[in-house]
Amino acid sequence: MGRGRSSVLAAAVAVVCAVTVLGVPATAFASARPDPTTSPTRPAGGTAAPSSGAPSTASPGLPPDKDLEAVRARLDTLYHDAAVATDAYNAAEEKAKRQSAEVVDLARKIVDGQERLDDLKDRAGAAARAQYRGAGLPPEARLVLSDDPRQFLDGAGRVLQGERATKGLLAELDRTQQELKRYEADAAAQWRRLEANRKARAAAKKKIEQRIDEAEKLQSTLEERQRERLARLEQEAAAKAQTAWLGTGVLKEISGQASVQGKKAVKYATEQIGKPYEWGAEGPRTYDCSGLTSQAWASAGRPIPRTSQEQWRQLEHVAVKDMRPGDLIIYFGDASHVGMYIGDGAVVHAPRPGRTVTVAGAGTMPILGVVRPDARRTAVADAR
Repeated sequence: MGRGRSSVLAAAVAVVCAVTVLGVPATAFASARPDPTTSPTRPAGGTAAPSSGAPSTASPGLPPDKDLEAVRARLDTLYHDAAVATDAYNAAEEKAKRQSAEVVDLARKIVDGQERLDDLKDRAGAAARAQYRGAGLPPEARLVLSDDPRQFLDGAGRVLQGERATKGLLAELDRTQQELKRYEADAAAQWRRLEANRKARAAAKKKIEQRIDEAEKLQSTLEERQRERLARLEQEAAAKAQTAWLGTGVLKEISGQASVQGKKAVKYATEQIGKPYEWGAEGPRTYDCSGLTSQAWASAGRPIPRTSQEQWRQLEHVAVKDMRPGDLIIYFGDASHVGMYIGDGAVVHAPRPGRTVTVAGAGTMPILGVVRPDARRTAVADAR
């Protein structure tokens, strides 16, 4: 029974692997981005009102007011890097969930197959013992020695049945052994993929925490007066970007009405306004950007991909002029942020660490495109 014990051990290892992975707290899905400001690649000062020009009274070592635009640009870059790393973490987490489920399924198959193999071996052993009790003579030899014709004919039929049964037993035994080998190999391969994902998640998590920590340290060097001025610069930049977007006349072309599911998704998302941003969170107390949008659409009965990049990749694209409430606006060239359009040129979104779910102008960030979760031909792909 050495092989049986090996298979059971493999099953146990597979189950432990799955439980270990599934037990890791889900602390990162989606993409964190700055509050409606500008792209991290946009030149500093390109969208904000100029500094008041008042002479700086900052303490030694603190940046003067004229340098706050550079500070804002640096913060944008840091939070953008955290957003990209968050999507990488989220993608690895989603894969790990699927792979863990597959490992658990393989473990069940290994256990069931081992039980079936043990039963087949018992039956084969019983047949061998029966032959031994027959003085070691094969059935054909015992038939030749029989003097009773009817016994001979009856015996011949039983021999044929026995041969078929034996062949079937041996064939099933071989199939079961091959299946077990395949299941064990698949479980080992899944474990290797899980381990690779674990390392990818750990690296992404480290990068996220480093970027957020650096951003917080940078902000902590500012005086209260400078933090207030920085907040005004962000608001001014957002207002300028929104005004420019509306100035294209795009809102005049947008007249789509929300679908039934879209209305439910918008209702859910707007009910979360004021709740804190937390990278990797999907409610109910905190959210990140795609955690908010994915949960909103899940509440409407339409599951969608968990990350902003996968939402952009898998959901049906629609023109900005054709968007309707409930559609998702994907931002920045790397699809690192997402918000839900709610009408009147506005989106509801979870901006970045230190902020809360809020309503903002749809044009306050560079728009990559729009996707529609409830388009008829949309199907969530199994991204692996």
